[in-house]
Amino acid sequence: MGCATLLALLCSLIAPILSTSPECLLILQIEQEQMDCMKLPEYFNQTSACARMWDNITCWPAAEEGEVVYVRCPEYFGLFSNTEGNVSRNCTSEGWSQMYPSSYMFACGFSNNDTPTEQAFFGMIKTGYTIGHSLSLISLTAAMIILCLFRKLHCTRNYIHMHLFMSFIMRAVAVFVKDIVLFESGPLDHCSPGTAGCKAAMVFFQYCIMANFFWLLVEGLYLHTLLVISFFSERKYFWWYILIGWGAPTVFITAWTITRIYVFDTGCWDTIEISFWIIRAPILVSISVNFILFICIIRILVQKLHSPDVGRNENSQYTRLAKSTLLLIPLFGVHYIMFAFFPHNFKVEVKLVVELILGSFQGFVVAILYCFLNGEVQAELKRKWRRWHLERFLGKDIKYHNPSTGSNGTNFSTQISMLTKCSPKTRRCSSFQAEFSLV
Repeated sequence: MGCATLLALLCSLIAPILSTSPECLLILQIEQEQMDCMKLPEYFNQTSACARMWDNITCWPAAEEGEVVYVRCPEYFGLFSNTEGNVSRNCTSEGWSQMYPSSYMFACGFSNNDTPTEQAFFGMIKTGYTIGHSLSLISLTAAMIILCLFRKLHCTRNYIHMHLFMSFIMRAVAVFVKDIVLFESGPLDHCSPGTAGCKAAMVFFQYCIMANFFWLLVEGLYLHTLLVISFFSERKYFWWYILIGWGAPTVFITAWTITRIYVFDTGCWDTIEISFWIIRAPILVSISVNFILFICIIRILVQKLHSPDVGRNENSQYTRLAKSTLLLIPLFGVHYIMFAFFPHNFKVEVKLVVELILGSFQGFVVAILYCFLNGEVQAELKRKWRRWHLERFLGKDIKYHNPSTGSNGTNFSTQISMLTKCSPKTRRCSSFQAEFSLV
């Protein structure tokens, strides 16, 4: 027997135990009570004025005309309330009368916790992160185009930024797809298997979330390596970064998908089950490691600022340190450490605002700081803009001369390219400029 067959057999044996959530157990209990009510002979007894009846909540026994039947609230209402109420019906010549009180929710002390205020709050959360992901998607797409088009910006540091930008783009797209699948298609049944498309959307969503966290980790590892190791093979390390950023999430999401298929195959796979730790644990590890790297990098920057080679202006040093710290917070995702190790129900409102709304703007902030406000990018954009203006306004004068040469016999485009070439010493832009931009 192969390992895959053994795993499938083991999962099939424990699935009935692990996959049943309290909500689904409640539904199973109601279905069992319905079967017990309908299978008794008196359910079909036509001799009584009022036959045995199931009203989707309670089983009413057969009764004679004029009889008042009292039934206690079902036991499962005790999960929501401590009230022990009763409901009643009259047996009339026309059959069962309306129930009194008219609502199980009123008689049995059950109340819906989703107040209008809470519904408005969750609507505000959804609107907030939709705006944040939309801004992130637009800005990150523009940043990707800029970094891809300009060859002078192609270096290991920017390659890693591009992969991080792509993970943010995929995360925003996955959020939009998930919202459409879960919220635009009506209420979902969490206790029966969902559609294949719904499950695929959730697998894609979870993969994009995890990949985004792992690329934040890669940014931290790369920057720490630049500051600690003087010389290293960037190409060799880059492929390890690719493996961490895209490969590690693939392994964990595959394990989670297999577990959901064989053990927790209920609903649209959007509920938090025991299997969710296959996803949550690696994300917690990445957040923790990134926070440690953040502290280590700040410590290294403090040491560099206090070195003899740096000026003694205390205000300038602290300003540069504060700037470096603020720049690293969105790149490392430091804000996630605030609620990383707390239970899901701890400060839910604050947690939703920080992780969903502020987190949705993280891609936008990263694109602004590490692309549009980047000195390299701005210099390259200005250079291209000046070159375009020169070619536009001087081109009319050139056409009256030899189209391939200027007055001194040198090609005009060659002159422009020679003027804009960088020194060979700037080839290693990753390490020196990364350290310079931080300090």
